[in-house]
Amino acid sequence: MAEPGFLRDLVVLLVLSLGIAFAFQRLGQPPLVGFLAAGVVIGPHGLSFVREIRQVELLAEVGVVLLLFTLGIEFSLAALVQLRRQVVVGGSLQIGLTILLTVPLALSLGGWHQALLIGALVAHSSSVIGLKLLMGRGEIDAPHGRSVLGILIFQDLLVIPMILAVPLLSGQTAPRAGVEIVRFVGSLVMVAAILLAARWLVPRFLEQVVRMRHRELFVLTLVLICLGTAWLGNRVGLSLALGAFLAGVAVSESEYGTQALADVVPLRDTFSSLFFISIGMLLDLGFVARHPSLVAGAVAAVLTLKLLTGVAAVLGLGLGLRTALLGGIVLAQVGELSFVLAQAGVAYRLLTTDLYQLFLSVAVTSMFVTPFLFAAAYPLADRVLAGHVPRWLESARRPLREEPEPPGDHVVIAGYGVNGRNLARVLRAVEIPYVVADTNPERVWQARADGEPVLYGDVSRPDVLERLRLDRARALVLAISDAPSTRRAVSIARGRWPHLTIVARTRYLAEVDGLYRLGATEVVPEEFETSVEIFARVLATYDVPRALVAQQIERVRREHYAVWRDSDLQAQRLGRLRTMLAGLDVESYRVTERSFAREKSLAELDLRRASGATVIALVRGGVTQANPGGAVRVEAGDTLVLLGTNAQVERALGVLDPR
Repeated sequence: MAEPGFLRDLVVLLVLSLGIAFAFQRLGQPPLVGFLAAGVVIGPHGLSFVREIRQVELLAEVGVVLLLFTLGIEFSLAALVQLRRQVVVGGSLQIGLTILLTVPLALSLGGWHQALLIGALVAHSSSVIGLKLLMGRGEIDAPHGRSVLGILIFQDLLVIPMILAVPLLSGQTAPRAGVEIVRFVGSLVMVAAILLAARWLVPRFLEQVVRMRHRELFVLTLVLICLGTAWLGNRVGLSLALGAFLAGVAVSESEYGTQALADVVPLRDTFSSLFFISIGMLLDLGFVARHPSLVAGAVAAVLTLKLLTGVAAVLGLGLGLRTALLGGIVLAQVGELSFVLAQAGVAYRLLTTDLYQLFLSVAVTSMFVTPFLFAAAYPLADRVLAGHVPRWLESARRPLREEPEPPGDHVVIAGYGVNGRNLARVLRAVEIPYVVADTNPERVWQARADGEPVLYGDVSRPDVLERLRLDRARALVLAISDAPSTRRAVSIARGRWPHLTIVARTRYLAEVDGLYRLGATEVVPEEFETSVEIFARVLATYDVPRALVAQQIERVRREHYAVWRDSDLQAQRLGRLRTMLAGLDVESYRVTERSFAREKSLAELDLRRASGATVIALVRGGVTQANPGGAVRVEAGDTLVLLGTNAQVERALGVLDPR
């Protein structure tokens, strides 16, 4: 059982942190900033309300593990493989450039050994803060989110060899060098074992647990997989965060990943808050007060340098300047794994006490500033892109094959993901001309190789929209997952081409009104379309006619989803309609050359007497005849629309097509 002293500290910590975070929230600041500030206030360098700091740090580590575990659940092995270029190319560029630029600046603080270590400390970014910000905006799958994730994974992998290099930099003989090398090899083996278990072992194991039908046992199993994998990975040299992320990927390969995520999220949010509080406790306000110019200059230098190297790394992946700016800002702070590396530097006397305190001040302050920078990232990116992009940035991208020329009266598809590919496939099948724009260079190269008319470009930029010849286009379809880019593209396109039909995809229903105000012709929120599919299937189980369900869906779409928010009125109307039409069904029957109904009049068929169903319409050559008379003769190719109860319609179909 926990000591009473620690329980007192934990209660004080939670009460004060909740109050401070609430105050920051009321001021319009992210709760993350409030938790960091709470740590500064109640920590040992502030009011010293909490004495058992190590206990808080242990709980904070659990929060980091759970955060990365849930992120891993949202991925899959296939998604992880797709990140290989972001990991290798983006990660190498970001780490290499940061160390290369930091070392000359750090030589003023010591010898080249210390400068190399400082470069490694600065190179790492905070996985917890970066991913928390991206997840909060639902942008993990956006181009900048995927780039940041790949780079952070590479940073985590590189921590082990960096720690191994610290004794070598110190000039001391490392008595455990052989052990560290074995750990490094063991970590690679551990990664391979986790990935194999993700495909073969974990799904089968979870299936057996689920068969027992005990939710508590399922949650306990998830916690075991998460903490157990993180612990085993840490024993062979992996960071706890990376081990937990891989454990989440393993769970994602089973069909129980969605439920696992729902069960773990409450624990994640509770414990991860303690991480930010514990980081705030590290900041020594006394040291900052004694060296304000030094700390401020170091923080500004680190943020600027990391922003530049982050931008360069994302540009090196072939992505646009706007995406690179967003990714660079997320990577601008110093990471939590740098604390581990710094402690190794102190142990081998590469870092003096003052250097270590300077590092802590810079690291914590950069973490504190990052949420504010992230909030300003989108206006900053839009302002930068409103001007001209330097030619050297444009020419630095990998050259693509010859771009297709938009044909005119065409559809412009922004984004060649799943939605964009499906739309292109349908347009191709019905011979409607189209052209695609995407910012993922690999996707563009592959699509070009497959013969698709794809251009490389960011549709939130006016020059790209000009190149897509929207002045000659019929419609613009925005199938991208970047909400700010979607809003900007809609605004630009509507302002320059008033005739254009603009269809925008968005993730959430709350964004619909804003896109309509900017000028979108139609907005399709994924959140709504999912709910439509759900309610349509539920109503079908109660035998509500398909025509009635389709009518309700069309009405909601026609009224720009506003009626969907009037839940009480909508529920009453649907309830009355279902009561009046309960048990009725509307079905269509296509008449073929072999149909019994062919060449017979409706009077001769007399379906109402034979089955109880009524022919309420006949469709011939695209023209609908409502309530056709008995003298109308049925021809091959006609479509008969039947109304009746389920049993009556089934009998009518049996009369029309006896088998």
